[in-house]
Order: sequence, then structure tokens, then C-alpha cells
Amino acid sequence: MKNKLIVIKLGGNATKQLTTSFFNQLQMWIEMGIEILIVHGGGPQITELSQRLHLKADKIDGIRVTDAATLNITREILLGLVQPQLCATLVQHGLPVIGLNTSDNQLLLGTYLNQSKYGLVGQIEQINSTWLHHQLKQQIGVLAPLAMTTDGQWLNVNADQAAADIAVLLGADRLVMLTDVPGVISNGQIINSIDEQLSSKLINQSVIKSGMQPKIKAAFRALHQGVARVSITNDLTNQGTVMNTVS
Repeated sequence: MKNKLIVIKLGGNATKQLTTSFFNQLQMWIEMGIEILIVHGGGPQITELSQRLHLKADKIDGIRVTDAATLNITREILLGLVQPQLCATLVQHGLPVIGLNTSDNQLLLGTYLNQSKYGLVGQIEQINSTWLHHQLKQQIGVLAPLAMTTDGQWLNVNADQAAADIAVLLGADRLVMLTDVPGVISNGQIINSIDEQLSSKLINQSVIKSGMQPKIKAAFRALHQGVARVSITNDLTNQGTVMNTVS
């Protein structure tokens, strides 16, 4: 019987706001024998560096348009800044950790999402699950949302989409979208449970805005493709908003 697996998507802002409860929950899951994979973003840091270098930081439907220069910045931020800092923070809290990216044993293979529209942006098609599960038996994986084509071209992948696709491909039991807000909020209240009909209504009413839309879409895709529990929250110990299929 395989170990349970929880995939956590950690946004670029959320990486700076981790609380004691976050580290305690990870430790508890490790002690229960649960495998943990963190897929980290770095959007705010990528946008900041792009602006400092006077490069465009355009997004279409929440997806960052990525040319060669933007891809280089994305790799630099994710692999040279966000991932090392996150790994160091986990180690400081006594947690075993390994930093991962697509070049590790062909870990993430992808194809272009829509090259004419988004440029060097990909979607994940295949994962080296055997090798990855072996790593996760001993430590928490911290994975950058970058993929590689079969001919070696690196691709930027939206972190929400990457986390959802990875959770599906690995057969994860749970996907947590950990962000800097406590869930989907309407009229100042957290919505405890949301289905696609309600989410579409809230998107049309501009209650769910551009930053949250890719999370919602990715979360429902994971739910429909076999991940039993998918939620959006800012605290691992609070359920936040749970995705539900229409009853």
C-alpha cells in the first residue's frame, strides 16, 4: 500500500508569511508517514525583477507571457532565490528537505501551452513518479514549477496549474493551495465550500478576480481528475475554501 501524499502549492507571497503552525503541521504529517511535496511560486519576485530590468511583465488570464529574457529571470528567481530560501527555512525548523526541479532525472516533461499566445509557457504532461516517490519517502520535496520539453527547452509553468497537474499525475490524496488569503471571500466572509457553478457566478461578478481565477480553475481540474480533497487557504490547520463537485 502506497503512502499518502499531500501536494501543497505555496505562492510567492505566502513563502514569506509561514507560521509556526505550518511547520508543526508538516512535522505531524511526516510522523504519520505522509509524503509531502511543496510546489512553490515566485510571481511577485519575478515581476519585481522584471520591472527593475525594464522588461514587460504581461499576463493573459493570469498566465505570465514568457519570452527568453523572462524565462531566464523566472529560473533565476525560482531556483536561485525562492527555493533556496524556502529550503533553508524548513531546515531551520528541523524538517528534512530536498530542492527539486525539472532537470532532476527528467522530473517534469511538458509541452507548450500555446506558444503564439504565451511564449515559453508550458503544461506538464509527464512526471518521473518512481524517482520522486523514492525521494519523498525520506524528505519533503520543494519543487519549482518549470518543465522541460523532450528536446531540452525549459518552459515556465503557472504554479497553480503545475501543482494541480502534479497532484493528479502522482495520485495525491490532497492538494492544498496555500496563499496569502484565507480562502475565497464574498461579502467579507470566507466561503467554506464552492462548486463550479458558484465560482463562475463569482467570477462574472468580479468577486473572484484575476489573481484567484487560475487557482480556482486549477483546483477544480485536480478535483475532477481524481484528487479527493482540494482546498484554498492561508493556514494548513484551517480548511479555508474546499472545492466540491455540483451535487
